Amino acid sequence: MTIAVTGATGDLGGRVARELASRGVQQRLIVRNPTMAPRLPGAEVAVAEYEDSEAMAKALDGVGTLFLVSGREDPDRISLHRKAIQGARLAGIERIVYTSFMGAAPHATFPFAQDHSATEVAIRAAGISLTSMRNSLYADVAPHFVGTDGVIRAPAGHGRLAWVARADVARLAAVLLVEPGHEGQIYDVSGPHAIDLQETARILTKVTRHAITYQAESLAEARASRAGNPDWLVEGWIGSYLMLDTGEGSVTSHTIEHLTGRRPMTLSEFLAAEPESFAHLVG
Repeated sequence: MTIAVTGATGDLGGRVARELASRGVQQRLIVRNPTMAPRLPGAEVAVAEYEDSEAMAKALDGVGTLFLVSGREDPDRISLHRKAIQGARLAGIERIVYTSFMGAAPHATFPFAQDHSATEVAIRAAGISLTSMRNSLYADVAPHFVGTDGVIRAPAGHGRLAWVARADVARLAAVLLVEPGHEGQIYDVSGPHAIDLQETARILTKVTRHAITYQAESLAEARASRAGNPDWLVEGWIGSYLMLDTGEGSVTSHTIEHLTGRRPMTLSEFLAAEPESFAHLVG
């Protein structure tokens, strides 16, 4: 039965679609703009947006398994997810593999992790089998934590996290989508080592050959340095750092290696493999 992939015009969804294509899997790419969809063997394209349940149901007709990439950051993202899930229910989707977040829980320090927890609940409540990928922060975004002055500023204390590359997450997603035995499972998904932001800055300094440092902020300093942005977004950003300080983001799992047979990349290995990820720091 065909597998549907959302977010195929984005980085993670696109990588998953290419992984499935390399395996000869028949898939349907659910996109908002069909002209942006990747052209892959065995892939057809359907147009739908998360907020349109009827369009989602039509786009997912005849599909058994859905790879649901979490929607764009939004003050009411959970509503978008619920509408997409409603569309999946109407289409008769049997299982959703969802890109959740490390430490997803109703009272998580990171506000967006609360959204992910609510989405997991909504999938189960719809009568759809859930396979949840609770991903750590993506190594791909680590270079974007650096300010224009070469400083990573965050209220993260000495908290650690195991950066995980989207490439490794995509490899895992392909396994979860096509191989049996993952129904109803929740997986913590991380890189191989947990490091703090000071070590992150040291690694970025080495690869960029520019001095990059980490400066721990107080909550007041963090809010002041991000003033001018919507409150919900500021609290989300700050929460992503506070979860490191509380230890919620420090989990290191062996999920990727255990299920794919290959160890995920460290932050250093990822940066060496994808130097375009930090090109803006050396330009």
